[in-house]
Amino acid sequence: MTHEKGASPGRASWTRRRAAHRGLGLCAAAAIAAATLSACGTGQDYSGHRVTVPDYYPSDYATIVEASKKEGGGLTIYSSTDQQNWAPIFEAFQRKYPWVDSINATNLDSDEVFQRVLSEQATGQHSADFIATGAADAWGDFAARPGTVAPYRSPEHDHLPEFAEALPSVYTLSVDPISIIYNTALLEDGQRPTGIADLAAKVEADPETYDGAITVRNPKGAFGFTVTRAFVVANPDAWDALAEILPLSRNETSTGAQIEKVTAGEYAVGFFMGSPALTAEQRTAGLVKTVFPEDGTPLLRRGMSILQGAPHPATAKLFTDFVLSAEGQAAVAEGGLTAYRPGVQRAADGVATYSDVIAEVGEQNTILIPYTKASDEEVRQFADRWSALQAG
Repeated sequence: MTHEKGASPGRASWTRRRAAHRGLGLCAAAAIAAATLSACGTGQDYSGHRVTVPDYYPSDYATIVEASKKEGGGLTIYSSTDQQNWAPIFEAFQRKYPWVDSINATNLDSDEVFQRVLSEQATGQHSADFIATGAADAWGDFAARPGTVAPYRSPEHDHLPEFAEALPSVYTLSVDPISIIYNTALLEDGQRPTGIADLAAKVEADPETYDGAITVRNPKGAFGFTVTRAFVVANPDAWDALAEILPLSRNETSTGAQIEKVTAGEYAVGFFMGSPALTAEQRTAGLVKTVFPEDGTPLLRRGMSILQGAPHPATAKLFTDFVLSAEGQAAVAEGGLTAYRPGVQRAADGVATYSDVIAEVGEQNTILIPYTKASDEEVRQFADRWSALQAG
C-alpha cells in the first residue's frame, strides 16, 4: 500500500508458532497453497529439514539455504505494508524455512521507508535486509542511487509476467488496483460512480449531493502524486473531470482514514484508493462498495528488493524467491493483497487477483504505473494545478 496504514504501526516482530495442526508436510502445503508448483519440485535435505523447491531452481540453490541457516534465524524488513497483510506470507515462509524464527517488519509511511534506509546507509549502518513499498516515484530515485539495491536475479524471474521486475533487482510483491469506494447508504443506484468521468458527470448533474462528500488522496504525498499523475497521463482529458470533482472534495493522507470516514458517512465517495479499500466491502458488511474505475484502473506495483549490506543476505534471497513463487503468491492473496502470478487463485473471501482485475475491466482499461522519478518542479506544478482546481 504505498503507505496504507492499518492498526499495527511501528515495528512488529513475527515469531513462528509451532501449532501441531499446522504440521503439514511441505509438499502437501505447497500443493494446497499453489498447485502450479511442478510436482512439488525437487526435494533436498538440508541438515535435517527437507526443503522443497521447483525443478527449475539452480542445482546449487542448497548453498543459499545453508548460508541462511548460519545467519541466526532473523530477517528485518523496512516496509509500508500492514502486519495483517504480511501475516500469511510470514507464516508460510517460516513453515518452509523453520530456522527463520524472527521476522521484524516496520509499518511506515512510504517516504519514511526510503528515508530510514538512506539515513542508515549514509552512516554505515545496515539494520535492514529487505525493503518493500509501493511508492513507484520514490523507487525510481532510490534504486538509481549507488549502494542501495543489492543485485539479485531470482530463479522465479522467467516464470513471472514481464512487469514483475519493475527495475533491475526490484521485484513486485503485489499489483494493487487503485479503486473508487462509496457508501451504499448515502448514494442510491443512479448516484453511484463507475469511473472518474462518471463521477464528474454525476457531480455536475447533482452538486448538492456530493458537495464536501468526496475524499481523495493528497497529491503532495508519494502515493497521491504517483497514482493521480499516472491516471491523468493516461487520460489527458481527466483534468476536465477533475475540474468538476475537486471543488467539492477534500484531501486525506491515508486510505485507512478515508475508508473510516466513508464508512462513518462523513464522505459518500472516495477515489484513487489504496489496497485497504480492496477488503472494505467485506469488513463493512457491504456498507462500503469498491469498484475499479471503468475509464482506467491504475495498477500500483508494490516493489521489494534486497538491500546492499543486508545482515541476512541469504535469508533475504530465500524470502524474495518465496514471495515470487506460486506458493508465496497464494499467501499474498490470503493476506489481502493482489497476487499477479499466473495460475494463483483468489483466496476464499479474498481480494481480486491481477487476472480478476483484467477480466473485470479489460487490460486496455488498466494503467500500469511506471517506476520513474519526477522532478521536484514536476511535482510542484502538478500539486499547484490540483490545488487551484480544488479551490474553485
